[in-house]
Amino acid sequence: MKHVLSSLLLMIACLFIATPVSAEDMATKDECLAMCKKAAQLAADKGTDEMIKQVNDPKGPFVWKDSYIYIVDLNTKMVVAHPIKPGLIGKDLSGIKDIKGKMFFVEITNLASEKGEGWVDYMWPKPGEKTPVPKSSYVYRVPNQPYALIAGIYY
Repeated sequence: MKHVLSSLLLMIACLFIATPVSAEDMATKDECLAMCKKAAQLAADKGTDEMIKQVNDPKGPFVWKDSYIYIVDLNTKMVVAHPIKPGLIGKDLSGIKDIKGKMFFVEITNLASEKGEGWVDYMWPKPGEKTPVPKSSYVYRVPNQPYALIAGIYY
């Protein structure tokens, strides 16, 4: 009996350890859209410098659940804010491809410049991981500014 109880407790513990991120911990498309618009409103209310500062803050309001916003300058094609990978700031990612060969960064900047907003699908690692997974990012151009706000969900 003692052996059966120990085995049962071990199985229950393994279930908790192996449980993937729950749906409540995953960002939604609606949240990505709302967060990008919230950041754009911050730029309108307090200026783009404040928007960039807050987006760069890894503990700030634009990092939530398993997602975050990053900002690209559409004139220079450079990342100007990234709360998770600050080493990308100042980099032009136009030449970057996902593991399937998609030049998603070019698609992101073209979408922002031409249409102002929309979704781009590509492969990218979740924060803290190395293996790319499917990601869909909402791209939103800040009105009257050369900045694109990007926030995505992972599948």
